[in-house]
Amino acid sequence: MSATFTNPVLPGFHPDPSICRVGDDYYLANSTFEWFPGILLSHSRDLVHWTHVGHALTRRSQLDLRAVVDSGGIWAPSLSYADGQFWLVYAVLRTTGMGRPFKDAHVHLVTAPSITGPWSEPVHLNSIGFDPSLFHDEDGRKWLVNMQWDFRKGRNRFAGIVLQELDPQSRTLVGPIHELLRKPILSEGPNLYRHGGYYYLMLAEGGTGWNHGIAMARSRALTGPYECDPEPAMLTTRDDLTHPLQKCGHGELVQTPAGEWWLAHLCSRPLAPERRCLLGRETALQRVVWSDDGWLRLAHGGHSPVLQPPLPAGILPSVPQTDEDGQSRDDFDRATLSASWQTLRVPAEESWLSLTQRPGWLRLVGRECPNSLWEQSLVAKRLQSFQATAETRLDFAPTRFTQMAGLVCWYDTRTHFFLRVTHDEQRGRVVGVSLSDDGNYDELPDGVLPVASWHSVYLRAEIDRSLLVFSASPDGSAWRQVGPALDASKLSDDYGYGLHFTGAMIGLAVYDLNGTRLAADFDYFTLRPTLG
Repeated sequence: MSATFTNPVLPGFHPDPSICRVGDDYYLANSTFEWFPGILLSHSRDLVHWTHVGHALTRRSQLDLRAVVDSGGIWAPSLSYADGQFWLVYAVLRTTGMGRPFKDAHVHLVTAPSITGPWSEPVHLNSIGFDPSLFHDEDGRKWLVNMQWDFRKGRNRFAGIVLQELDPQSRTLVGPIHELLRKPILSEGPNLYRHGGYYYLMLAEGGTGWNHGIAMARSRALTGPYECDPEPAMLTTRDDLTHPLQKCGHGELVQTPAGEWWLAHLCSRPLAPERRCLLGRETALQRVVWSDDGWLRLAHGGHSPVLQPPLPAGILPSVPQTDEDGQSRDDFDRATLSASWQTLRVPAEESWLSLTQRPGWLRLVGRECPNSLWEQSLVAKRLQSFQATAETRLDFAPTRFTQMAGLVCWYDTRTHFFLRVTHDEQRGRVVGVSLSDDGNYDELPDGVLPVASWHSVYLRAEIDRSLLVFSASPDGSAWRQVGPALDASKLSDDYGYGLHFTGAMIGLAVYDLNGTRLAADFDYFTLRPTLG
C-alpha cells in the first residue's frame, strides 16, 4: 500500500489557497480578511509539509484595514511567478455583507523578487469585482481575470467572468474587457490555464458553503467562446454531507517536477451535531489527471475529495506533518513576532506593542473596545486543532472596570470569549469572563475570582471540540475554573447572522476605555494541540 498524507495540509484558518512552483519549491498564499499583515505566505518542498514564511502586505502604506467590516478586507489572493519575480493580485473588500447590494472591491497588484520580499507598493487595477487572478500566456502577454459584480435589482449579482490585458511595464489594464463566461449561478474564483491546445477556466461555484464546488470550462481561443465541462463539478461534496471534508472548492493547480498535477483547494471540517466548522476554511490537496477527452478529473475518480491521498511522487513519508511555528510556545525573546501572529486591522507598532520595553515580555498598550473596527490591541494565532490548550502569564494592575487584559478566543467583533483581568469596586483586581454572542454582550458572574493578592495571574483556555473551559492560577500549577463551560463552536463561519469567512483565533488583548493607555505585560504564550 502506498504511503499517504492527511488533509488538510494547512489546518485552521487558511482559506482560498493559491499555489505556484518555482524550481523545486512550492509557495502558497491564503486570504487574511481583516487581519494584519495581509496575505499569509507559506513554503513547502514536498506539497505536504508547509511553513509560514511571512506576509505580502506588511506596511501601512500597502494596506489600511481600519473600519473594514468583519470578514471584509483581503479576499482571495492569487500568487504566480513569471519573468523572475512573484506576482500577487488580490481584492480589498471595504463594503460587503448580507443584504447589501453594493460591494467596494478594489483589485491590486504587488510584486517581489523573492517570496520574502520586498513586496512593492500596491497598484490599483480595477474595482469591478473580486477573486482576481493573473494569467501569463505563452506569448508573454499577461491577463487579469476576475468575476464582475452587478448590484442592479433583479440581476444575478455574480455577473460573469471577465478578462482584460495587463501591461507589465505600466502595470495598468489595457484594451477591451472580454466576457468569457456567464452562468445563472454563483461563479467566482476564476483561474486560467493552457494545456493540450485549450485554455481552461477553473471556477469556484455554489458559494463558499455547503454547496461549494469547482467547475471547468474550456476554449481553443483565450477570449472564448468557452464550453462547460459536461460534469457539473470536478470537485464537490454538496451531494455527500457525511464526508469529513465539506465546502470543498476554490482551488488552483500546480504541476510537480515529476509531471503530476495537484489541486490545492479549500475545505472545512464540521463538528457534530451543530455542523459548525470551528477551524474555518482550510487548505487541502488532491491529485488530478487530464482525461482522454481533455477534462480535469480527480485521480481517484468521482468528484469527492480524499481525506488521505497518496504522497506526491518522489516524496518520502519520513517526516510527520507539523506546523511548529503555528502551535508552540512563544517566550517573546525575539525582536519581532513570528509569522503565525496576526493583529486586528492595524500593524504591530511600537506605539502599542513592544518586545523591547520589558525584555522577554510582550507589552500591549490598552486602546479601544472589543467591538472596535479601528484600533484594537489584540494579537492572535490560528486555532489549528479541535483539541488545544492556550496559556499565558500576565502582569496587569487595573484601577477601573474600563481596563481589561487577558486571553481571548476570537471569531470577530460580534462573536468572541474573553478571559480577562479587570477591576471591581468592591473586590479589587478580579478575573472573570465576558463575551459577545452574535453581537449580544454578556458577562458571566459565576466564578469571578478575586486576585488582588496574586503576584502574577496565569490564564488558560482549553478547547475540546465544541467545549471551551477557562481557568486561572496564581502560580501556573493550581488551576481554578472561571465561569461555566462555553460553546466553542460559535467561533465559526456557520454561527450567527450574516456571511462569515475566517476562523477561530486565540490570543492576547488589552483594552483601556479610559483612554489612559494602561499596558499589560505577557511573559509567554503557548498554543498546543491536546491529544484526545
